[in-house]
Amino acid sequence: MRYFIEIAYNGKNYFGWQRQPEQISVQQVLEETLSTLLREEIKVMGAGRTDSGVHAKQLFAHFDFEAIENFEELIFRMNSFLPKDISVKNIFEVKEDAHARFDAVEREYEYIISLKKDPFSQDFAFQINNEPDVALMNQAAKLLLHHKDFQSFSRSKTDVKTYNCTIVKAHWEAENNSLIFTIAADRFLRNMVRAIVGTLLDVGYGKTSLEDFKAILNSKSREEAGASAPAYGLYLTKVAYPDSIDLK
Repeated sequence: MRYFIEIAYNGKNYFGWQRQPEQISVQQVLEETLSTLLREEIKVMGAGRTDSGVHAKQLFAHFDFEAIENFEELIFRMNSFLPKDISVKNIFEVKEDAHARFDAVEREYEYIISLKKDPFSQDFAFQINNEPDVALMNQAAKLLLHHKDFQSFSRSKTDVKTYNCTIVKAHWEAENNSLIFTIAADRFLRNMVRAIVGTLLDVGYGKTSLEDFKAILNSKSREEAGASAPAYGLYLTKVAYPDSIDLK
C-alpha cells in the first residue's frame, strides 16, 4: 500500500532534503526512522529537493508498506524518535500510483528578510540593514508571471531537461520589521528562488533597473543575474495536489 507523509523541518543542520554520500540529509533521517519503527527497509520519495540549510513548513513524501493499523500511533512514535528539528504532521493512505513528486501541481515558497538585527531570527531570516524599494521589486516580480524559461536563475550544472516553469504568484509584502516574498509555480529549478530573491534585491537597491531585469530573464545566463540570497531565509510552505489525491 502507498502512503503520503507530511513533514516539516528546520533545515539548519541538514545538507538539504536529498540523501548525500557523506552528509546528513532530511531524507536519510526520515528513511532510517521509518525503517526502524516499521522493521523493514523503507525508501521515501519527496515532493522536491530543498537545498542545504533551507527549511520546510510543509513537504510531502511517499512510501510503500503493508497496512498501517493506527496512523496516530505511528505519528506519535515517529515524533518521539525523530530529532527535534523534524516533525511528522500527518500520514495519509493514497492510491497505489500516487507520486509525491510527479503528481504535485504547485509548490509555494516564502523568503523572509529581517529589516533589523534580531538574535532570535538570525538562523531563519536574512538580515539586512537598508530597506529596499519594495514597490519596485514588486514591479520586477510581476515580470516573472509572464516568462517561461528561467535558466538565468538556475544552478549552472544541473541535469534538467527543460528550464521552463509556470509561475502563478510572485510578490513582496512588508510585515512589521520584515519583508516576505511569496512565490508559487508548477515546478522550480535548483537555487531558483534564492537567485530570484537576490536579483530582486538588486532591483530594490537600484543596482538593476527593470529593463536590466527583463534582459536578465531573456539572457538565459546565470552569470547575468544577481547573487543568491542565503539559504536560511527560504521556506517551502505548501505543496498542492489534484483532487484525485485525497489529503484530508
